[in-house]
Amino acid sequence: MDFRKLCTFETFQQLSSHYGYGGNFRDVIEQEFTRIKAVTYLDHAAAPLYPESLVRDYCGDISANVYGNPHSHNPSSRLTHDTVEGVRFRVLQHFNTTPKEYSVIFTSGCTAALKLVAESFPWRPHTESEVGSHFYYLTDSHTSVVGIRALTSGRGVAALPVSPQELEKRAKDETRAEDVICQTPHLFCYPAQSNFSGRKYPLSHVKAIQARRLYPACAHQGRWFVLLDAASHVSCSPLSLQDCPADFIPISFYKMFGFPTGLGALLVRNNAAGILKKSFFGGGTAAAYLSGEDYYVEAANISDRFEDGTVSFLDIIALNHGFESLDRITGVMTECLDLVNPSFNSTIIICIHGIYSDNLFQVKSKQLDHLYPFLLSGGMHNIQQHTFGLARYTYILLSSLCHGNGRPVARLYTEGHFDSPITQGAILNFNLVDSKGQIIGYSQVDRMASLYNIHVRTGCFCNTGACQSFLGITSQQMKRNLQAGHVCGDNMDLVDGIPTGSVRVSFGYMSTFEDCQKFLNFVAECFVEKPVTVDQVRLRMLGAGTAAVEGSSEPASVKITNGELCDGDEKMSEASLKGFGQTDSDSHREAYTLANIYIYPVKSCGAFEVHDWPVGRLGLLYDRGWMVVNRNGVCLSQKREPRLCLIRPQVHLNANKLLLQAPDMDTISVPLENSSESHTGYGVCVSKVCGDREKQTVSKR
Repeated sequence: MDFRKLCTFETFQQLSSHYGYGGNFRDVIEQEFTRIKAVTYLDHAAAPLYPESLVRDYCGDISANVYGNPHSHNPSSRLTHDTVEGVRFRVLQHFNTTPKEYSVIFTSGCTAALKLVAESFPWRPHTESEVGSHFYYLTDSHTSVVGIRALTSGRGVAALPVSPQELEKRAKDETRAEDVICQTPHLFCYPAQSNFSGRKYPLSHVKAIQARRLYPACAHQGRWFVLLDAASHVSCSPLSLQDCPADFIPISFYKMFGFPTGLGALLVRNNAAGILKKSFFGGGTAAAYLSGEDYYVEAANISDRFEDGTVSFLDIIALNHGFESLDRITGVMTECLDLVNPSFNSTIIICIHGIYSDNLFQVKSKQLDHLYPFLLSGGMHNIQQHTFGLARYTYILLSSLCHGNGRPVARLYTEGHFDSPITQGAILNFNLVDSKGQIIGYSQVDRMASLYNIHVRTGCFCNTGACQSFLGITSQQMKRNLQAGHVCGDNMDLVDGIPTGSVRVSFGYMSTFEDCQKFLNFVAECFVEKPVTVDQVRLRMLGAGTAAVEGSSEPASVKITNGELCDGDEKMSEASLKGFGQTDSDSHREAYTLANIYIYPVKSCGAFEVHDWPVGRLGLLYDRGWMVVNRNGVCLSQKREPRLCLIRPQVHLNANKLLLQAPDMDTISVPLENSSESHTGYGVCVSKVCGDREKQTVSKR
């Protein structure tokens, strides 16, 4: 089967039986995400897109209701207080737990939740008479987790990294008895899902650490607490706190709904909340205090105790609409109603969306145990199956794609072969490789993808531990890269030919097959030496596991970087895709004649033809020297404003003028050189283009 046939929906259906959420998925996407018709958005791990109905319903809510400060007692304040408390309950429902077991502390995000634990945990320093606390974290952790060690080191507490291999290798089979003598508190943190590779770590680690069966807990006496970083996991996967009762779970809600940003929560197990001690208290957190003496009594309620000041209550209210839109889009509402027999005479009423929803229906008592768990995780289970199917399909095709000489196109960074949604999330991490086996820098891939309006993420993704492990970068190399000028978040993708990061594509609940198709065709068109070929042996091997994927929960055991050479005629299938031509090795010997010279004085506007032209310090003089910005100073391009192509610039060197002409518009004259005199009637705008700040002159008229 050639590559062109592989990039069809029919092939996708052969590899995945889960797509969409019932009904016409395409219609739902067109209605809810009209703004992304020309966009291939593959950065859901960074920020999923919000459905338009969420914002519309939210705006209608806050426009129709008066929400006051919840710390007051007037009617508008009581409405806010009751609504916020209803959202807390809805959050706990979503994670299959109750207010008796967990409390919801709203924060500004996952990082703030992690910081709250770090600052409030009762760390004990090492002394001659007492063993101090330990903070262990998995090397495959986000920067915000590793950053906790900056606080612990200042308190005399050991902070030690643990590799995933070491975690299980040094495990103990038997459960350690509760240590009555030593009650030194220790903290272990690991991600439910790696934000780098999408690997899902066993949620059973939570109980194993608490019972001291798993390293490092089995090696140290004391009381062990688990901080489960669930930010990446909860975007596309269900999480039941009945199954993994972690002590502290930080999340960010925009990772789930796309909106609102700047709002997260720390879910705290009530049995563990008592150990957290604050060093600061703000408004609303005190039962009583005196300003004239050191007297303070903390609030009895756990949430009140840790939410300093007024919570972001309008953002919290938006979560109600986030849950409702998610349920509506993923079909959980329809499927739940299908489970109910309307002929039953019921005495039990369940509220799907929390205590303030109008969506009520009745069920027979004997059905409750079956239906209740479905209401909690049915939508997320559908999302997990949908997104995993898209990610696995993309993984199979990308890892099988080869250059015309048989070399693989991509080096993939993953554990196993995307065998199961239990062990792998909807994240695909890789670097592209040319036909000679050399890594193509991620910045080059990112720039080309942007031209095709494909949105991906590049770099190390705030996870240097996983980046070092998969890319084989030593700590000394990391330090040398810094000396060479590379810092986190920049575009320096190669140092001495060695990659400093990679490319990540990630899928969300609104991702479609067309997103996969456009991305794969983009890779084949821009980075594959023709003819495009497919490793048929690898394709058959990966495709053969499709049946097992549907219900498999076995963890993968092999790290794959796909650096193998694809050779042999039996492995290859050629596809001369439309527009793909055979590369002529002798083509560089032909003579070329320069026929025309065009400069583009204004970014994204029309061209200006010249016949002879001076060269400046940065290339052709005045080429791309200006840009059009909006009122916020943001640079506009044809992707946002296609009509920019109608603007025709003309550069008049002798007159020191740039003329801008467009249909049905008066000609605008801009001075070529900025000077104090020429700024009369104009403003100076500073904006960013390709990561660099540029100062441009804009008309005030």
